[in-house]
Amino acid sequence: MSLVAEVRVQRGVLHVELDVRVADGEVLAVLGPNGAGKSTLLRVLAGLLPPDGGRVTVDGEPWDDVDAGVHLPAHRRRLGMVFQDHLLFPHLSITDNVAFGLRTRGAGRREARAAAAHWLERVELADLGARRPGQLSGGQAQRVALARALAGEPPVLLLDEPLSALDARTRLTVRAELRRHLGEFGGSTVLVTHDPVDAMALADRVVVVEEGRVVQAGPPGEVARRPRTDYVARLVGLALLPGTGEGATVRLDGGGRVAVAEETAGTVFVAVRPESVALWPQRPEGSPRNVWPVRLASATPHGATVRCELAGEVPLLADVTAAAFAEMGLAPGAQLWATVKASEVAVYER
Repeated sequence: MSLVAEVRVQRGVLHVELDVRVADGEVLAVLGPNGAGKSTLLRVLAGLLPPDGGRVTVDGEPWDDVDAGVHLPAHRRRLGMVFQDHLLFPHLSITDNVAFGLRTRGAGRREARAAAAHWLERVELADLGARRPGQLSGGQAQRVALARALAGEPPVLLLDEPLSALDARTRLTVRAELRRHLGEFGGSTVLVTHDPVDAMALADRVVVVEEGRVVQAGPPGEVARRPRTDYVARLVGLALLPGTGEGATVRLDGGGRVAVAEETAGTVFVAVRPESVALWPQRPEGSPRNVWPVRLASATPHGATVRCELAGEVPLLADVTAAAFAEMGLAPGAQLWATVKASEVAVYER
């Protein structure tokens, strides 16, 4: 592993204890709610916050080692960083912004500007080198920030919510470009984000942080398919229900039962996707294996559908079309029935 970090930091009441390892050419996404410790980790890696304990090494070189009294200051760390708000120097041209890091590391003006021109060409902004940051769109400015971060060919690239300040359309374009550049980057990348789409689209591996600890780690698809905390489940749009397998039924910890398609035993998670839940104003006819009375707790527009939060013995999320929502006359507090096919229920070990 190129980047190895064992970080211990006390921030008020939050105790951060995170161990991460990132290989050359790998993109690690750090996902978690506000106050979980993501930004603290990034600040330690960048050299902006000395850890209270642990070590950070890059290619075997110690950047932090609390026991040995080692703390490499930020300006001596060979890394690139892209912030949420690109933080370009407003008084410098785009070319000089990209060349800035190279100049601070001792490169001559001509050499640095030549490298900057090369990187501006790579991010398709070669014709804008003479402009100032105030003359750029948000997407263009973030591409300049990426070029500046990569121009020095650092072994470590840190990305702090790099797409969150962009509008939806620009984010799609910049995300695709960022994915291409990360695929060509030979160093270790750490991406901090709140957005599961960014994590799924850009990362090779995801770690989920809650209350200063890693609560889940793995490939993006696996984390999305098998969330292990309610935060992760809601992030990827699933209802996560812990329970105990009893053959073709799971007895939920909070009460209620869920029929499943396969025999199961022991402590498990049940995960149900919103699109698998059907809502009915009266109890449906026939004998569906999973049918529960529920109350509509809240409703939120969600793309082309309405995301319904359902309270009851079996709490669920359901997606219904706007037309169906209106036809049923739904409003918070409405009493409904929810059904889910057993084959649509995912079950996995806790």
